[in-house]
Amino acid sequence: MSAPGAMLSRPPAPAGNPPSAVPQIVLAVVCGGYAIGAAFGWGSPEVAAIMGDFGLSFAAFLAAVSCALYARKRRSRFRPAWMLFAASSGMAGLGNGVWGWYEVIEGVTVPSPSLADFCFLLFAPPAIVGLLVLAKRPVTRAGWVCLGLDSWLIAGSLVTLSWSLALAHTAHFQGRSVAQSALSLAYPLLDIVLVSMVLALHFRRSSVHRSAINTAVAALALTVLCDALFSSPLLREHYRSGQILDAGWFAGSMLLAYAPWVARRAGEECTAEEAKPAARRVQPHGSRPIAGSLAALTPYLAAAVCTLGILTNVLDGRRIDRVVLFTGCTVVLALVVRQGIMLLDNITLTQELAQKENHFRSLVQGSSDVIMIAAPTGVLRYVSPAAAGVYGRDAEELVGSELASLIHPEDLGRVVHEVRRFLAAAPEDEPTTRIECRFRAGEQRSGGDGWLNVESTVNRHDGGLIFNSRDVTERVRLQAQLQHNASHDALTDLPNRALFTERVTQAVTGRRASDHDTAVLYIDLDGFKQVNDTIGHQAGDELLVQAARRLADSVRSGDIAARLGGDEFAALITGDGTRDRAAREFRIHEIADRLRIKLSEPYRIDGRDVRVAASIGVAFADPGVSPAGLLRNADLAMYRAKQAGKGRVELYAPQMQNEVAHRAELAGKLRTALNDGAFALLHQPVVELATGRVTAVAAHARWRSAQGILFTPAEFLRVGDRGRLADDGDRAAELDRWQLEEAVEQAAARHRAGYPVPVAVRLSARRLLDHALSPKGVESLLTRHGLPSRALVVELSESDPRIPLDDLERRLVALRRLGVRIALDGFGSGYAAISALRRLPVDVLRLDRGLVDGVVESGKLHKITAGLLRIAGDLGMQSVADGVDLPEQVLALRSMGCTHGMGTAFSGPLDEHRLRRSLTHAHYPVPDLAGQGRAVVLTGSGLPVRQGGPVGPESLVHPPLRSNSETSVPPT
Repeated sequence: MSAPGAMLSRPPAPAGNPPSAVPQIVLAVVCGGYAIGAAFGWGSPEVAAIMGDFGLSFAAFLAAVSCALYARKRRSRFRPAWMLFAASSGMAGLGNGVWGWYEVIEGVTVPSPSLADFCFLLFAPPAIVGLLVLAKRPVTRAGWVCLGLDSWLIAGSLVTLSWSLALAHTAHFQGRSVAQSALSLAYPLLDIVLVSMVLALHFRRSSVHRSAINTAVAALALTVLCDALFSSPLLREHYRSGQILDAGWFAGSMLLAYAPWVARRAGEECTAEEAKPAARRVQPHGSRPIAGSLAALTPYLAAAVCTLGILTNVLDGRRIDRVVLFTGCTVVLALVVRQGIMLLDNITLTQELAQKENHFRSLVQGSSDVIMIAAPTGVLRYVSPAAAGVYGRDAEELVGSELASLIHPEDLGRVVHEVRRFLAAAPEDEPTTRIECRFRAGEQRSGGDGWLNVESTVNRHDGGLIFNSRDVTERVRLQAQLQHNASHDALTDLPNRALFTERVTQAVTGRRASDHDTAVLYIDLDGFKQVNDTIGHQAGDELLVQAARRLADSVRSGDIAARLGGDEFAALITGDGTRDRAAREFRIHEIADRLRIKLSEPYRIDGRDVRVAASIGVAFADPGVSPAGLLRNADLAMYRAKQAGKGRVELYAPQMQNEVAHRAELAGKLRTALNDGAFALLHQPVVELATGRVTAVAAHARWRSAQGILFTPAEFLRVGDRGRLADDGDRAAELDRWQLEEAVEQAAARHRAGYPVPVAVRLSARRLLDHALSPKGVESLLTRHGLPSRALVVELSESDPRIPLDDLERRLVALRRLGVRIALDGFGSGYAAISALRRLPVDVLRLDRGLVDGVVESGKLHKITAGLLRIAGDLGMQSVADGVDLPEQVLALRSMGCTHGMGTAFSGPLDEHRLRRSLTHAHYPVPDLAGQGRAVVLTGSGLPVRQGGPVGPESLVHPPLRSNSETSVPPT
């Protein structure tokens, strides 16, 4: 077999398990046993009468119960038919029971007519209606007319034949009563109608429950046959109950009892929706259903039977009966009408077929997709004209060629496998499939030797396949480009973090045992942010492009360079089998130092030289190190290089991981403390230096250890926002949110208690830009606790150069509109303090503790502090000195124009109980050396106490000061 033939060959379908034959055997044994008993007369006339009457009654009632039970359990559109069959069998059982009452119980001859005849006559109408329900319903009016004509054709033909043979003699009363004569005609006429419906149903039955319908039709046909034999004068005159004729009625009732359960055993039981795919199953090519052929011949067979009935009258030498003549004429008329309807229907169907053929021909020929039909041998039998535009080859050129010769050799095996799998699947389960492969293109598309990416939808057709194909070359190229973009950096076209991580994983997990010197270099450009801030982001992008080019040119061909994001790069240096640790460290350090020097050379951007340095961390792929661990180690080494002074190379050492573990431990302790509520909020009074009045309080968070010691934030949050670990930053943010909420809640409680003192909360610039601390969030917080907005002071604790002042300014302006006051903390210490003072809406300036510490001893520092206070006064801002611990500092700052101060000269941080007690006094005593010889006595927490001797600063003795970390908190 050729390759195409092998491709399109259909694997044999696995044969299903046939249903069990036990029920059919049992049915045959029962019916055969009854027939044998009837053939031998049941041994005695009494037993024969009982079996012939009550046996038939039992079988009929059994059929009625079976059909009724099935109709009750199975809800389908055939349910009424089985109920009607149950009623029909019930009437038959009742009739046989009445017959047996006369013969067996009463021991008299059955009168004619009797109640049994009435029941037997009622057997046929429900069965006829039930057969109509089982028949396939026509969908058009013409179909209903043809169904009626077909029924009359069959019935009229049977009437003509039966009348000619027997009914003409029966119609003569010959001394019988009218009821007896009508009864004699009713039986055969009803049987003729029933036979007509049986024949019509046989050719028009539904495809659903086919086995059950066939069995029911066979049961009724057998019953009608026995009725016809019983109606003949010869058999009726010699009929006795229990004879062989009863075996036919018995078998018909048993078949009808078994009929509804056949579909379930044969696996044909399904709903109407499930029957639709079965109705659409494709017939084998060249086959024609026999039932369809017989259905087409039904009118002619009926006419032949009618002619046979007339010929019977002529051959017997009798005059043609008027009944025969009338019936024959109506049959011929029905045949003519039916043929006329069929002729008109055929003309309409022919026109619709031609219209549809033209329609589909236009669709196929005008479609932009290529439609190809492949024979079972794999040879193309038809190709649509769109092939010239899609493939660059004429359709006539492709017709007759083998499909396998047009598919790329690398894709042929996959295509063959998919086609075989598709052909092996059931059509109703998988009507179509999709195949994508490369197809040979013509000279009009690719110069004669190129390939196109083609996507085809495949359908079955006469043992072969239909391909609906389209050119997807551009889509495949776009997908390849998108895949490249997904794994490469858009700016530098270097591999991105995802691809680099994948390559590191391959190098670590798939390397040889001698490749322990494989290393990862983690590179960060020092000073890159200043480039963006000074000459713009476009120049920064150009610098990154040049740096990426230098990095890619500096690594070896087998190594990989990547951009991980921002100004961070990485390189994977494969090993050369060196086992000596010192040798491998020297080699990798030399490579890294060469990269550092190359990346630190000046960059020419927009006509100017721009310089940045490179900090590089190196980590080796030692045994047991995972890919993620290798990248983490290199990152830690790079961070150590930046901490050590930048512009250098650092090798990873295990103690770096210990430092990370220590920071993680601190972060874990902070997380636990936040969850367990181990934080306390202390407040330090802000005192007016002129009067000693408490004008505000500053909130300070403290962590209470298990031993009751309070630690400051510097002691339990050493990394926080300064570290590279995002988790620490998240913990610090959570702590700041807790501090703000707690401070507002306690301040609101103090306001309600009669202590309307503003509270100052220190927050970093980065935290102020968080979504959680938006102006709406702050306003909602103040409203929820009932604190006036003027009672909240937000202190900007630091000026992070990475935070854009524009965003910070907008956020502070929005807070100020709410009424919240803004304070600038640490004024005089940061390089960006003047810029922040110029741009930001500030109400309060807080002098840095470093200025206050030496303001008394250092004259230079005294002048600097005085100048800064003068600036605050000229701008109309309130000034607060932080860290005022000595009376001399109070006097010096007040003389310079400082308005407020806070420190141990007045009070350290207080818990809520001591704070309210302090606010009850409302002010603190302040030093006053204006009067000579006047003793200065200072009292209060942490204030110096005057001893005897001359008045002066040297006469002040300070009590020992307690550390902020040792401030006691009452037990809760």
